[in-house]
Amino acid sequence: MDPIQKQLLEAVSGLHEIPVGAFNIRANGQGIARHSSENIEIIPKDDGTGIDIKIKPGTKNESVHIPVVLSQAGLTEAVYNDFYIGKDADVTIIAGCGIHNSGTADSKHDGIHRFFLEENARVRYVEKHYGSGDGNGKRIMNPETVVEIGKNGYMEMDTAQIKGVDSTKRITTATLEEGATLTVMERLMTHGQQDAVSEFEVSLNGSESGAHIVSRSVAKDQSSQTFISKVHGNARCSGHTECDAIIIGDAKISAIPEISANNSDASLIHEAAIGKIAGEQLTKLMTLGLTEEEAEEQIVNGFLK
Repeated sequence: MDPIQKQLLEAVSGLHEIPVGAFNIRANGQGIARHSSENIEIIPKDDGTGIDIKIKPGTKNESVHIPVVLSQAGLTEAVYNDFYIGKDADVTIIAGCGIHNSGTADSKHDGIHRFFLEENARVRYVEKHYGSGDGNGKRIMNPETVVEIGKNGYMEMDTAQIKGVDSTKRITTATLEEGATLTVMERLMTHGQQDAVSEFEVSLNGSESGAHIVSRSVAKDQSSQTFISKVHGNARCSGHTECDAIIIGDAKISAIPEISANNSDASLIHEAAIGKIAGEQLTKLMTLGLTEEEAEEQIVNGFLK
């Protein structure tokens, strides 16, 4: 890997070198490194469009890294990855995509990830998106996540897009069976002319299933964001969706929460709040010696963390 690719890899996955355990590293549309472990098998799809990740039942305290980096301007790709998590497994999956574009043509990565969790399986899924480069070509990322959680399964999603992505449409759909739980924390920042759409749709089909979806975002300059969340309570269940956003400059933010109860024992809540940074917060930090710009940055960083 060249220095730019290594920098992207570290930004999206925290890797400084080839990791221990199972991993699949993709660069400029090609798989460049792959390794399966005793309990986690990574199998390329026959048509070359992605990989299947099969995690054996009972696997504990293991992780798999599947980062993607693009450093070639004008490259467009779509990758399809399927995860099969066996009964009673408990694993961490670290994904992410970094695009460096110093050219005039757009670079685009579409990643479709499907997760199938068997009974009592637990997954922590971490996904980061990052863009760099001084070219006029756009950095475009469109992640789509499909989740099916079996009886008493649990999935935690930690997703972040903090810098450099010009356009993104982030779609997550999930179905939950009896006793299943989905927890999502999304962190998003846009600036300049960037545009971002986040859409969640969760169907709580099983008794005692639950979902907790939180999006924290900051929109600066002339950027725009749209947050859409739909939670369907189809059984005795609990669902909560929340959007907290800070708007700075001439940015635009729309929050469109929707909850539908199709069972008398469904308990659903939605919350949405959009506003600017309070003047007293800035003043307090500025009395400590920070400039207004530095104070604003401190508040934004704390909010997103």
